[in-house]
Amino acid sequence: MKKNDFTQETNYLETIQNYITPFWEKRQHGFFQGEKETQLHWVSFTSPNNHKAIMIVNGRIESVYKYQELFYDLFSQGYDIYSFDHRGQGLSDRLTENSDIGHIEDFNDYVLDLNNMTQHLITPEHYQDCYLLGHSMGGAIATQYVETYSHPYSALALSAPMHGIHIEPWLKPIAGTVSHYLSRWASQPTYALGQEPYHAKPFLNNTLTTSEIRYQWFRALYASKPELQIGGPSNHWVNQGLKGSKRCIEQAASCVIPTLLLQGENDRIVDNNAHIAFQKKAANCQLITIKNAKHELLFESDTCRNQALSDILTFFSQHSK
Repeated sequence: MKKNDFTQETNYLETIQNYITPFWEKRQHGFFQGEKETQLHWVSFTSPNNHKAIMIVNGRIESVYKYQELFYDLFSQGYDIYSFDHRGQGLSDRLTENSDIGHIEDFNDYVLDLNNMTQHLITPEHYQDCYLLGHSMGGAIATQYVETYSHPYSALALSAPMHGIHIEPWLKPIAGTVSHYLSRWASQPTYALGQEPYHAKPFLNNTLTTSEIRYQWFRALYASKPELQIGGPSNHWVNQGLKGSKRCIEQAASCVIPTLLLQGENDRIVDNNAHIAFQKKAANCQLITIKNAKHELLFESDTCRNQALSDILTFFSQHSK
């Protein structure tokens, strides 16, 4: 696939204004009641000419609003697009009195939400193939989902999935225990150690992407829509996130769906070694490392992002009925 098949940084803002924003305004969207009476916000982009679909599962602190460029690029390739905001973030119901704290009661709630959203949004008989694309935390959710439930998807693509969290070596052995006890001692969810409310960190030395224009667009979006903002995770989220990541690898033998796992060479958010451990146990998993990339492969500089999208779409086309 050619680089000009996707949005490029050289004409990024013009493409956003002239093409992506009008595309976004035509979205279908609404709310669906998930587990524990939690309202989940969803979006879709469909055309009667499309015979393939992708469910996109985003990461922690993210929202469907952030994914407008990706939705546009994939829809332009002939795919119907479905996605939603996880409980506790985006426009879905927040789970704490302080709505800035990233929190989850049970990591499995995320997995149940994906199962319910798949059943609610996607009608498999309308499509030749349905595919699943998960990024970061969404990659862990998607992994557990295909390990646990019967599903309509023909292939799974994982972008820097949270099969392990990047933690300093000295903290790894005690992180789960510390987060567990700090969570139990608190009467209300509180920020995990070292975490803080949302603020727009400068691009310099950020750990997410090497694309300044995409990074600044994301920060400007969150400034213009503060209801999307979410800060650091709670102690309980850390505890559940560690458990959820570990479960992905423990159950990897049950991941029999054709799987493409993309990791960034310079990722400091998730643990790349965990990807290797997962691939060794998964029945049908291909692992590709994208050189010079940080964590957000789908929001990276053009060289990295073009490769990620090309690899994903090629992989999907190889697993078509």
